[in-house]
Amino acid sequence: MSTAYVVVTVLAAVMAGFSAASVFFRVKWVVEPLAEYGVPRSWWTWLGTAKAAGAAGLLVGLAVPVIGLLAGIGLVLYFTGAVITVLRARRYAHIPAPLMYAAPVVAALALT
Repeated sequence: MSTAYVVVTVLAAVMAGFSAASVFFRVKWVVEPLAEYGVPRSWWTWLGTAKAAGAAGLLVGLAVPVIGLLAGIGLVLYFTGAVITVLRARRYAHIPAPLMYAAPVVAALALT
């Protein structure tokens, strides 16, 4: 296991965890766009839980690689869905946000 892999994986986990916490604590700059995109409020906790599980899975993956691989794939799928949601809402200026969170996950998967 390389140092780059560990650093990038921890960064990806921290970013996904921060994103999950932002949803859990209903941070205004996170949940207002969700409402604008038409994401039902009843989904917000589940979306945060998915990101938190992905973050935890990435960290567990440092010891159990298959868990990290599955968590990384799950987060890539999650953030792909986020990009699609932003595109459907025609908020093209918001596309970089989910891509910013997906980038370290993709990098961690590439370094696996």
